[in-house]
Amino acid sequence: MGRGSSDESASRPPHVTSSSYIPADRDIDFLQRDELRPIRLGLELLKPELIQTEQGIRSTIVVFGSSRLVEPSLARQALEAAKAELHTAPQDPLRQQQVTLAERRLALAHYYDIAREFGRLVSATCQINGQCDYVIVTGGGPGIMEAANRGAADAGAKSMGLNITLPHEQQPNPYITPNLCFQFHYFALRKMHFLLRARALVVFPGGFGTLDELFETLTLLQTGKTRNITVVLIGQAYWERLINWSMLAEEGFIGLQDLSLFHFAETAQQAWDLISRNHGGFVAP
Repeated sequence: MGRGSSDESASRPPHVTSSSYIPADRDIDFLQRDELRPIRLGLELLKPELIQTEQGIRSTIVVFGSSRLVEPSLARQALEAAKAELHTAPQDPLRQQQVTLAERRLALAHYYDIAREFGRLVSATCQINGQCDYVIVTGGGPGIMEAANRGAADAGAKSMGLNITLPHEQQPNPYITPNLCFQFHYFALRKMHFLLRARALVVFPGGFGTLDELFETLTLLQTGKTRNITVVLIGQAYWERLINWSMLAEEGFIGLQDLSLFHFAETAQQAWDLISRNHGGFVAP
């Protein structure tokens, strides 16, 4: 049978088997050409937009934070494993460093629980009677992102994940609503989709990626390119240790009024109260 297929393919006219004969919308090699980048950008903007519209997503809350912060039980296991490794070679500086990092991760692991509770609280409050308001959106990965999606799943609600192709393998966390799990190639389009329906941005401790998303949003608010997005930073001590906000104003690099572009909160309830108050209170349909 395989031979027959091979013979049949070999007997087809060469102009039918040429790549030029493949319809443009089915020709993957053609669509990946550099000249087709504008088309790919448009498709990457349009596909998630159409799906969100079909799913009835009216508004969202974006949650950012480190992919490296795991739930407390896993953080404790990681610390014990690091200590066991150090015990085999107490003078090894690398093993010493691993213990120190594991201790810090455990100290920060409570943020996972706060993110999970925030996702549950908002979703249970807003996704009622079939309405899709204030839907939790994350970058789709592990850590704080997983926690927020997991909280929405705890409430039996929808949540979204905007994953992105990276040099190292990255899989979406299992708590995202499957038909709201997107994969992007372009960071710019991913960032646009984070904010298109956003009513708030809730930012947990994190690294470069978290800071990138935070400062892009603050810049858009500062310049009036976007409006009516409440920015909440979870963990005031962390954020004030990381960034000297007042110095930026004192040096004249930002205006004093720019310090009102964000708020601090310590708990899920405080964050939700800030968002709800800034948007006139959430009224269930």
